[in-house]
Amino acid sequence: MLADLVAFELMRTVFRAIRNNAVIGNSVAGALQDKLPNGYLGGWQFASALVLGLWVTGNYSHGDDRRDPRRVFAGCALAVALPLWMPVWTQGLGIVLLQYCVTVLVVWGVIVVERLIIDRLVEQISSPDRHAARTIFVGPANDCRAAARTPGLGDSGDYRNMGFVDVAMPPDPEALGHVLEFRRLLHETHAEAVVACGYLPDTHLHDVAEVALSSGCQLLSVPRSISIAGVQPSVVWRQGQPLMELSTPSLKGQQLVLKRMVDLAGALTGLVLAGPVMLLAAIVIKLDSRGPVFFRQERIGTGGRRFRVWKFRTMQANASDAAHRDLVTRMLVGQEGTGHINAEGKQVYKLANDDRVTRVGRFLRRTSIDELPQLFNVFKGDMSLVGPRPPLSYEFEAYDHWQYDRLEVRPGITGLWQVSGRNLLTYRQMCELDVQYVRCWSLYLDFKILLKTIPVVLFNSGRAS
Repeated sequence: MLADLVAFELMRTVFRAIRNNAVIGNSVAGALQDKLPNGYLGGWQFASALVLGLWVTGNYSHGDDRRDPRRVFAGCALAVALPLWMPVWTQGLGIVLLQYCVTVLVVWGVIVVERLIIDRLVEQISSPDRHAARTIFVGPANDCRAAARTPGLGDSGDYRNMGFVDVAMPPDPEALGHVLEFRRLLHETHAEAVVACGYLPDTHLHDVAEVALSSGCQLLSVPRSISIAGVQPSVVWRQGQPLMELSTPSLKGQQLVLKRMVDLAGALTGLVLAGPVMLLAAIVIKLDSRGPVFFRQERIGTGGRRFRVWKFRTMQANASDAAHRDLVTRMLVGQEGTGHINAEGKQVYKLANDDRVTRVGRFLRRTSIDELPQLFNVFKGDMSLVGPRPPLSYEFEAYDHWQYDRLEVRPGITGLWQVSGRNLLTYRQMCELDVQYVRCWSLYLDFKILLKTIPVVLFNSGRAS
């Protein structure tokens, strides 16, 4: 909480320096003075609202909650809404809405960065075991060993493994003892947390819970079903009974609306900013070689729906796709040695030094300018700013069952595979990253991918031509 307040005060200091002292220019200072007048980001009002908003939304609780960017965003959105409620009636909705959006994004970014820095400082300054809870595991030996190796309980720094208590008779040689000795073992290890693993008979589970809770220990349980690939467990209550619901993560109503709003805003902004570049590219393409400016190709979108993707033409007109089709066909059947060697001597899984590519086309590909017309696809609704790569029809026809998950969301101009190695990755690795994106989607993940796309484009990471 103290760090949040310090970060907020530093943000106010920087803001005042930019607005009042014009440290980055008079034009920026004038715009801020016009839209964000004196009294904006008032000290104690905003500070109190920030602490209250973060507290109400659970950002001061234990575990991963305080590190969750989405939870922090909700807290910042609530915090900024509190002091800006009254100005709506005096300044009007338009100006206050602008202030609200700007402030939420800035405060959210500052708080997230501040908390990440604190975590890194704690890791550097303090021994991981110093603050870790002394933990014992209870259950079948193999289940206890598996639970102790998981990220949440193994190397997270929150729990220190003191050993496990077996439910089998005789107990495993590596075990601290049998579950019937649990009370004595808990006392001897001075445990602060107990983790129930795998299947425990009701009588044993009841005794373990009673002893652990009466001793003031934190009691955790590892559901057996969470190891199923792609399954997300959640607790639901029915008639007063807790049930574990297993579901596949996917985008639903509000998430789809929010993602579409971001796509529309991003596409419009991109078309406005990139308009001069696109016009210049069209002129150069026309002067460089015969043929149309744009290249349209059929791709597979959401749910298997076919659409035509727009790109700037980078090849000779009417060039055959036989070489690319042959490469993709071999990669689809798992022939990992099908990659080509690029100019740096690295193996890439794309046609390198392709004679069909024009001189201008090589530059457009190297700078990703050829992808800019896909902003029209985003505006139309065929694509998203961020999403899986849209497959070709002959790729789609050769899909394995797990690859169909890539079609659950709109394909994107950029995506997780583009910022994770691009053409240096095999075809299967690309598909796995796309599926991972679909299962782990969040607005924060989209923003992170967009930010990572910038250096990938600037430095041409994973280039093939």
